[in-house]
Amino acid sequence: MSNLLEVSKATLEDLQQIAILFNEYRIFYKQPTDLEKARAFLLERIEKDESVIFKVKDGELSKVIGFTQLYPSFSSISMKRSWILNDLYVLEEFRGRGAAQQLLDAAQDYANSTCAKGLSLSTAIDNIVAQRIYERNGYQRDNEFYNYYLTL
Repeated sequence: MSNLLEVSKATLEDLQQIAILFNEYRIFYKQPTDLEKARAFLLERIEKDESVIFKVKDGELSKVIGFTQLYPSFSSISMKRSWILNDLYVLEEFRGRGAAQQLLDAAQDYANSTCAKGLSLSTAIDNIVAQRIYERNGYQRDNEFYNYYLTL
């Protein structure tokens, strides 16, 4: 394994590799495997310009080993754009090499380039590893607001 990691914005050419990772990400969150639906979902997000996806690639293997997906949002109070860092995943065998950090950096750089107010994210309560990296990067756990969700 090379230490050379390359981060860039994903394109349609990356769809199949990203879909495989997206499917693995969903499995991590206890969802059933469905590679074709994962691919179709991502294709629709890209074609409709509804999300921004960054990939991290092992330069030596020419293999995409991780991704993050951002969804746009807006703050009515500040009247500014905001981004939801909805997904971040690195293949298990490539963890600990800085890929997640590089994806977080790319997301922050992108948010800055769009004059966003900030980035928001959520993670599973038991995902301590993710919580540590988010907190090391300045993300703060919300102790001010309760979050609610209506399943339809």
